[in-house]
Amino acid sequence: MVVLDNVPSFALVLAVGVLFATGVYLLLERSLTRVLLGFVLVGNGANLALLVAGGRAGAAPILGAADPAVQISDPLAQAMVLTSIVITLALTAFVLAMAYRSWQLNGHDEVQDDDEDRRIARLAARNEAVWTDVDAAETGETLDEEAAEVHDDIEESLATSAPAASAAGEASAGAAGAAEGGDRP
Repeated sequence: MVVLDNVPSFALVLAVGVLFATGVYLLLERSLTRVLLGFVLVGNGANLALLVAGGRAGAAPILGAADPAVQISDPLAQAMVLTSIVITLALTAFVLAMAYRSWQLNGHDEVQDDDEDRRIARLAARNEAVWTDVDAAETGETLDEEAAEVHDDIEESLATSAPAASAAGEASAGAAGAAEGGDRP
């Protein structure tokens, strides 16, 4: 029977999936406390995924100190987990500070709708433009027409620079050929 050393445990892979799914579900909530728990679960899921990706545990990753018959552990996965722990800690502290500040100001930790988002949603429901073209009366052109002119300027500059670049390329190729020919006896 062939035993695969690099196949991860199904239970660990399932735990990673459950941690990520639960964490993402909590991240989509409005309460900052639940968002914080989501960040912690996703962080722990990432740590577990990195450890599972590192393979089976083995000897200490110090060359010459381990028995040659024992396989050495991959130190990269452990270093990445340490980095992930630090990032998760900093993010947890930031979200905790936001939740505390929201509690002080509003008496709750729920993320409120932005007034600008509400205004844009109302305009979108009525199928109206979100912006007003303030200089349309002065110039007589709409934003689409102005954008088309800018696009045409770019195409014109590319068209005018292309023949000049090809002429410069031919001149430099001619100079290089003359230099090569000049070295020959």
